Amino acid sequence: MPIENEWGNRAAEIRNRLGQLKDSLDYDAKKEDAGVIENAMTAANFWDDPEKSQATVGRLKAVRSILKPFDEMDTELANLDVLFELGEEDDDMAAEIVETLKRLEENLEELETKALLNGPYDTNDAILTINARDGGTDANDWAEMLLRMYSLWARDHDYAVEILDRQDNEEAGINSASIIVRGPMAYGYLKGESGMHRLVRISPYNSEGKRQTSFAAVDVSPEIDESINVELRDEDIREDVFRASGAGGQHVNKTSSAIRLTHIPTGTVVQCQNERSQHKNRATALKMLKARLVRLEEEKREAAMADKYKNMAKVGFGSQIRNYFLHPDQRVKDSRTGYSEGNFHTVLDGHIQEFLDAFLRWRVKTDE
Repeated sequence: MPIENEWGNRAAEIRNRLGQLKDSLDYDAKKEDAGVIENAMTAANFWDDPEKSQATVGRLKAVRSILKPFDEMDTELANLDVLFELGEEDDDMAAEIVETLKRLEENLEELETKALLNGPYDTNDAILTINARDGGTDANDWAEMLLRMYSLWARDHDYAVEILDRQDNEEAGINSASIIVRGPMAYGYLKGESGMHRLVRISPYNSEGKRQTSFAAVDVSPEIDESINVELRDEDIREDVFRASGAGGQHVNKTSSAIRLTHIPTGTVVQCQNERSQHKNRATALKMLKARLVRLEEEKREAAMADKYKNMAKVGFGSQIRNYFLHPDQRVKDSRTGYSEGNFHTVLDGHIQEFLDAFLRWRVKTDE
């Protein structure tokens, strides 16, 4: 087969898969949505309501994050046609064509994985909560290590992180922490992290140097805006006010500004102490509670669509979704997908994207 035919066949395959992907993601509709949002942002009174305008900007960023890689691939494919005309007679140009085709195929695989983020809340920001569980001080230390891991992942992907609540342990680490990760598809990527994370290592807090197994529970919910109606009755919510702890100066320890809300029907508990204002903490805690209840309803919907889920370990508190080993050897393995990495410290430095992608692909297989 002449080399130009091989190039052409590979390019045609890329175009075909790209076109199918555009159709599955309603590319044209999203392009139109972006135009509507951009037009709305030109209104003279657009910034009069900062909270509403920021939400609109966030929606535009989410849509653009989908459109941009498609547009970039379209541009590269158009340039490729020009290279084809020159490549047969120019060895240097031929090498560039091969490299461009390889890059396009790799980018297409990334897009196909991203296309799996098609849940109703996948484009939303994520509220991530970590709680130390069994393992004593090692579990508190482990919970803080996970908080650092997710914060570094967010930073590496240009996501913003806001701390909502942090309860430090007296000896080391944290008892719990809640953060918001803001950025396109944050919830879609992180939702698979809900569950129990298990660490096995030689304990730095054990004078005998024995191996210790520690657990920390991660819960991820989508941040929701006012357009999503969540019915909450006052009689179903118990509110506790307590003194904030941790960083924040003398003020946080002298005033009862921290808020804990308990949704009695479901037993869902959230708390916030990030703000000095009790009113602001209450508003944030209420938003966190609504987000958690939305996620619970989404789990029910998914279970109703796939009866086979009842035979699987629940992706949530109480399940062991991933094992992190520092002893006797270094490795991190996801118990659902089977994906593993051999460098513990690299994973804890925030390099978890491969685990997130593997979960997305695994969910598709379980739905088949």
